[in-house]
Amino acid sequence: MVMSMTGFASRRGEGAGAAWSWDLRSVNGKGFDLRLRLPDGLDGLEAAVRAAISRGVVRGNVSLGLRLDRVTGTATQRVDPEALAAVLAALKQIETAALDADVALAPASAADVLTQRGVLTGAAEADPAPLLAALLADLPPLLADFHAMRAAEGRALADVLRAQVTRIAALAAESRALAEARRGQAATTLREALDRVLAAAEGVDAGRVAQELALMAVKTDVTEELDRLDAHVAAARTLLAETGPVGRKLDFLMQEFNREANTLCSKSQSAELTRVGLDLKVTIDQMREQVQNVE
Repeated sequence: MVMSMTGFASRRGEGAGAAWSWDLRSVNGKGFDLRLRLPDGLDGLEAAVRAAISRGVVRGNVSLGLRLDRVTGTATQRVDPEALAAVLAALKQIETAALDADVALAPASAADVLTQRGVLTGAAEADPAPLLAALLADLPPLLADFHAMRAAEGRALADVLRAQVTRIAALAAESRALAEARRGQAATTLREALDRVLAAAEGVDAGRVAQELALMAVKTDVTEELDRLDAHVAAARTLLAETGPVGRKLDFLMQEFNREANTLCSKSQSAELTRVGLDLKVTIDQMREQVQNVE
């Protein structure tokens, strides 16, 4: 089954005192490149994520982001008694100095005191193991959605590629028919050319002239190119029916398709065959663009 290198999946979850959101996406690439944006403090998460994604993706530029919001409340903070005592002592000293200087100060509120540095401290860090386990448990459904989208894109892509292969096969068949018709005309033309040469010049080696004309006919013959095109069509259909990554093989096959189409056009001795050859090149180029998205 053809898999597309283009995919996207997102997922939200919560548990172990936190809420999170995943964002996983990929685009086409020559090789496999995985970029992660993960929060700190979760040892083992990156290695597990890399292993899980690498098992299902062999080509493409993949990026995964995880946004983590820890659920906080009053229980997650506490008052540091020593810091509070220091702030109150300093406040008392300021009030005394202001009184001595006959300066009126607004009374300090509890909020004023709590906002002083060090008075409120975070609770001891919770054990990250439950959160790590919750995140890893949420990863398989995310990957399942991601691969499902890639598979759906791949099915649509395969349909397009099969249609293009069918078009290439039809153009190759049309080229063969034109070449066969041209072959009979070419034989007549060569015989007439040989007769003109022999009639115009005395002492010409008729065998040598015939040999040169035959060589010219061989150089313009496109049978081998058409045979190879037919073989490439069969190979492409086989690849599109396989399970597993076929993008690199298809990419190589497109180079072979293009080579035969170029040779066909260069050997063409008729406007009709040239037209078909150009149509063939356009179709091959369109197919090559689609192949760039195949894993």
